[in-house]
Amino acid sequence: MTGQLKSGFIAVAGRPNVGKSTLVNALCGGKVAIVSDKPQTTRRRIFGIVNGPEYQLVLVDLPGFQRPLDLLTERMQRTVEGSFEDVDAILFVLSAHERIGAGDRFIAQTVYSLGVPVVIALNKVDQRKPGHIAGQMNIAAGLGAFHALHPISAKTGDGVSDLRDELIGLLPEGIAYFPRDEITDLPLELRVAELVREKALALTRDEVPHSLSVEVEEIGERAIRARILVETESQKQILVGRAGRMVKAIGVKARPEVEQLVGHRVFLDLKVKVEPRWRRDQATLERLGI
Repeated sequence: MTGQLKSGFIAVAGRPNVGKSTLVNALCGGKVAIVSDKPQTTRRRIFGIVNGPEYQLVLVDLPGFQRPLDLLTERMQRTVEGSFEDVDAILFVLSAHERIGAGDRFIAQTVYSLGVPVVIALNKVDQRKPGHIAGQMNIAAGLGAFHALHPISAKTGDGVSDLRDELIGLLPEGIAYFPRDEITDLPLELRVAELVREKALALTRDEVPHSLSVEVEEIGERAIRARILVETESQKQILVGRAGRMVKAIGVKARPEVEQLVGHRVFLDLKVKVEPRWRRDQATLERLGI
């Protein structure tokens, strides 16, 4: 590559559940981050890599801003706060579906104080009336001196290509930070673990989603073995299900995407294990890469 390549890092900031991960996936043109309507789905910093002939845009997908409740959420919030150094711009995601309120203003105070351009994406504008969208854009515009404001729908793709062009325009000349055929920095084990967790989140409710994690033990030619971790025996019973139906359903849902990722058919062997208070255990969190 010559020095004409534009490249850089843009941090994606916003409250939980505004659609940051869905937007990162849409911008990258593939599955980088798992998506769920459950809070705290994104637990670690993930780089989503958008490659073009003359650019490499690295999106820094982050956990949502939140008040720490345990060691897990404390580490997640530290990840957020430590990820704004040396970025070239901020992509500040707001939701057109929800009132723009105190949580958004708190994040705005942080991102507008960094001295880099802030691009606002007002997400989830699909199925909203023009008058409502205009009102939300007006409120979003009042949060600070933004560089650009884009109404978009990460779900339908409306406005995403214009937003991508806007972000690429903010990149300085640089080098390719990642191989040009990659769309994420996550190793295969973590990508598989996250896919299994996404399907488990989709099938569970109440406190179970917050208490589960997934750890891949082995990736073989024919089989992938992974453990779904929970904190209590009752959560394990829910995840296993009557006659093993729930854990089987998780595997059935996850396997097509896992096979697409590894490039061939595999047997997905899932076991559920109780690991009490894992969200408060530093060694476990480090082992899980959080």
